[in-house]
Amino acid sequence: MSLYWPYLFADYYRWLEYTAVATAVIILISSLDDLFIDARYWMREIRRALTVKRRYKPLRPEQLRDRPEQHIAIMIPAWLEYDVIAPMLENMVRVIDYRSYTIFVGTYCNDAATIREVERMRRRYKQLVRVEVPHDGPTCKADCLNWIVQAIFAHEARHNISFAGVVLHDSEDVLHPLELQFFNYLLPRKDLIQIPVGSLEREWYELVAGVYMDEFAESHGKDIVVRESLAKTVPSAGVGTCFSRRALLTLASETDNQPFNTQTLTEDYDIGVRLAAHGMHSILARFPVEYRVKRTSWFKGHAVQEKTLQMPLSVREFFPNTFRTSYRQKARWSLGICFQGWAYFGWHGSIVDRYFLLRDRKGAVTAFVAIFAYILVAQYILFQLAFTTGMLTMSYPPLIATNGWIAVLLGLNGIAFILRVTQRYYFTARTFGWRHGILSIPRMIIGNFVNFMAMARAWKQYLSHLIFGTRLAWDKTMHDFPSGDGLVEERARLGELLVSWQAIDQGHLQEALDKQSEKKMPFGRILVQEGWLTEEVLAEAIAFQSGLEITSVSEAEILAAKDAFPVDLSIRWRVLAMKDSANGAIRLAAAAPLSERASEQIRKALGHMPPLFIVRDRDITAGLRLLAAQGKDNPQQLGERVPLLGDLLSQRGDISHEAFEEAMANYSPDTDGPVGSYLVAQNAIDQNLLQWALDEQRRLAEAAANELKGKAA
Repeated sequence: MSLYWPYLFADYYRWLEYTAVATAVIILISSLDDLFIDARYWMREIRRALTVKRRYKPLRPEQLRDRPEQHIAIMIPAWLEYDVIAPMLENMVRVIDYRSYTIFVGTYCNDAATIREVERMRRRYKQLVRVEVPHDGPTCKADCLNWIVQAIFAHEARHNISFAGVVLHDSEDVLHPLELQFFNYLLPRKDLIQIPVGSLEREWYELVAGVYMDEFAESHGKDIVVRESLAKTVPSAGVGTCFSRRALLTLASETDNQPFNTQTLTEDYDIGVRLAAHGMHSILARFPVEYRVKRTSWFKGHAVQEKTLQMPLSVREFFPNTFRTSYRQKARWSLGICFQGWAYFGWHGSIVDRYFLLRDRKGAVTAFVAIFAYILVAQYILFQLAFTTGMLTMSYPPLIATNGWIAVLLGLNGIAFILRVTQRYYFTARTFGWRHGILSIPRMIIGNFVNFMAMARAWKQYLSHLIFGTRLAWDKTMHDFPSGDGLVEERARLGELLVSWQAIDQGHLQEALDKQSEKKMPFGRILVQEGWLTEEVLAEAIAFQSGLEITSVSEAEILAAKDAFPVDLSIRWRVLAMKDSANGAIRLAAAAPLSERASEQIRKALGHMPPLFIVRDRDITAGLRLLAAQGKDNPQQLGERVPLLGDLLSQRGDISHEAFEEAMANYSPDTDGPVGSYLVAQNAIDQNLLQWALDEQRRLAEAAANELKGKAA
């Protein structure tokens, strides 16, 4: 055998050379495709800069608001989304600057946890409708959407309205306030409106999640733009897509009122192709808006910097941040686009249409070629090391010839690689800054491995489906939803501080964190309500954590400042103004640091921001009741035993503290009347919930009155 192994080794060496050349040819062909898209994009940008952008003024937000509102429906399919659906809906209702909309959330009858969360939100928001899929899940997203569409049609008939457009979202989406206004402006002229989709910014070390930042920045910033300009069609991204009423009715009429194709796991891609076949107009709509983002400095001691950036209005979300969840999600995309799309649509349309179909499906091969190239490069390096160190003494020619047509092939691939890296850097840096632009280069390698595993999984699932009839079901990917203003982190730090003070133990801390997601109350208030902490210690901890001083309040100080500080601001933000008897200066008291929005409103009303102090929450409640009782027959000793309306609702979990503050952001007692009626008008609660709260307050007041009478007797 020792006589033959040098010949076997030589044969393997020659096979590597042939394989490397074939791999280089495939990579070059794929690179030429990418370079064509690059060239088309930049030619279009230059032409638009010289013509369109000089002739037409950009659309302004005021123009969106001037257009009369049309009814718009929002579809959210949900399977095992109990962990994110409630905060997503709260954020959506809080953020959207629009009134004439209805949210339809589809749930499965065997998903009790998600149903419970959606029902809790439905009791709070009258514009929310829960749609139950009458069979067990998971099926596929298209099946859930079809049941939602039926509910939308029934809702129209029941309320005698017509939705001008239907918007598709997922339960992890973060919306921009102007989204529905933008869709409203374009409807009904456009049949499919796709706004860009992007990843929320990740930390530098979150490499897998960072791949989504890079890929979506380039895809929705360049690739789909070129696709629209050449093919005059846009594939739906599955979120941030608005379908006109005409589009939805057309699709429903051809498929027995089931507009979404249940034979594919990428119904969003499918529906874009079908609308194009009907000659309907689809666009990628890019409208520049301002985003306020917080970025952690990588070089200045992790200092947080707040910046205002101008970017296209988009849907943003957190994508998977582990290798396994990432390739499983991408496997579903690959399965639907490459295999099910091929089987369902074949190769149809114009040459341009077929070109983009080929571009969509080439990943079924190129995903493997990229990893194969890495393996070849690794072997080339090992051979060179072996020759250099003398481990291999045989004389072989260079693995890859450095002259002739092979040298030209490798040179072209090198140039294409540099251009590919440059494009990725540009589009990532344009959205997330130059630091992430640099990180996008090594993240390209990680992305190739994710795509390799995703395509391997897609091939396995599809072949199993063809050979063994295995059902292709909704492969669930767990999602994260961003917490507003770092509230989760703040609660955790407060809990750690209280544990370190030995004010509470670790068990009570964990139990309070669990109850917080259920009750939607401020973290500290749960600790006090459960009897695990006194209000005095909580106030001291909050003051210590926030760097503010703790103080006390008196009735005389509050009444002295009543005319110097708007009462509506006190009620709106749970803050009390006190006047110093010595110099007449105003100082503020609150149970927790004020939000930026509260501080801005106070600064605007007074012309300056008075110093803030921390007090017990019950002092705030007593002070607000004192202000409200001025001129009324409302005994203070009785009122102390009856919770305020907002406290009563939040204690039962009917409205979160954040949602209550948001609803009260523009409240004025002089113009808006009672708080309860105002909350109903703002869709924060419904009339039935208000009536329950008023009855409960009345019951508690009567019980307290009887107790006081008994003591007096």
